[in-house]
Amino acid sequence: MNIKDIENFLAENGHKPYRLKEIKKAVFVDLATSWQDIKFLPKDLRDSLDEKFAFSCLKNIKTLESKKGDSVKVVFETSDGLKIETVLMKHLATGSEQVVGRNTVCISSQAGCAMACGFCATGKAGYKRNLASEEIVEQVLFFARYLKSENHQGESLISRTPLDGRIDGRNAIDNIVFMGMGEPFLNYDNVMEAARILNDKDGFNLGIRHISISTCGITPAIKKFAEEKLQINLAVSLHGANDEIRTKLMPINKVYPIAALMTAIDNYIKKTNRKVMFEYLLIDGVNDSREDAYELAKLMKGHLYHVNLIKYHDTGGTYKPSLKAKRDVFFDTLKKLGVSVTQRVSFGEDILAACGQLAGE
Repeated sequence: MNIKDIENFLAENGHKPYRLKEIKKAVFVDLATSWQDIKFLPKDLRDSLDEKFAFSCLKNIKTLESKKGDSVKVVFETSDGLKIETVLMKHLATGSEQVVGRNTVCISSQAGCAMACGFCATGKAGYKRNLASEEIVEQVLFFARYLKSENHQGESLISRTPLDGRIDGRNAIDNIVFMGMGEPFLNYDNVMEAARILNDKDGFNLGIRHISISTCGITPAIKKFAEEKLQINLAVSLHGANDEIRTKLMPINKVYPIAALMTAIDNYIKKTNRKVMFEYLLIDGVNDSREDAYELAKLMKGHLYHVNLIKYHDTGGTYKPSLKAKRDVFFDTLKKLGVSVTQRVSFGEDILAACGQLAGE
């Protein structure tokens, strides 16, 4: 549902302002599944909402859980028959029972993608359309309901970790990342609207610093994003430390080469004083040599730069993942050269839910 359309409907039909708050609580806190679930609304209002507004804009057509139990992928179908995918990643607690596991939802912003990155299954599928803000938000609400159900049943790995007073699915989601299908900054307005809805204190109430947006480097949008006054985290898909390698992997680099990209990022940091994460897939024989690490280190001179190294996951093309030993050497080289760097843990590779594998199939 589009919450702004509902707000306008309520105002136009003479309903008191508190009705909107009631609806937000029912949808985003109580996690209702239909208008008729919201029993404290008058029946005539429920019937009117039923008639005018579909409660859900996405249909779950398949749910897959990884063998490790640390990730769940859902394939959704939109009202016009397109397929998108969303992933729940469960950072499971270990050791002390007082440590709480974290849940991250990786959401899609487009059906397909126009960027055609050579390592990405979504790019190979091509671009279909932007997702509306309500289609973006609905992905999060699905997993909020899912986690609420798990917590009540007490059957899943995550529900066996203490929820530290978190009694609903909304509060069981710790982070949201726009790292699924599509380029978020080519659907800028809807992505920003969805982020604000998810941050709304009267609604889902997720802290804005717990939302991250990943871009392949749309520099005009990065400049615009720097003016937003929102503390949303920014991640940039880099994957190559020079234009030759990056263009080979990411055709968008022809339009926004590394020099222009880094200028936009430095402008963003100057205006926001916020750290930027650079995502770097390690692909065998393409960008994973010691020399590549040295070149990347020269580029990563900003004091608020951070590199996140990612294992390449097979998407059916000619590229292969770097061996673990080679990934470790790359990581150690960056560390010795003073680069702030981490290695991302892979989730859901066995269900094609890992980075670059979402294809809407």
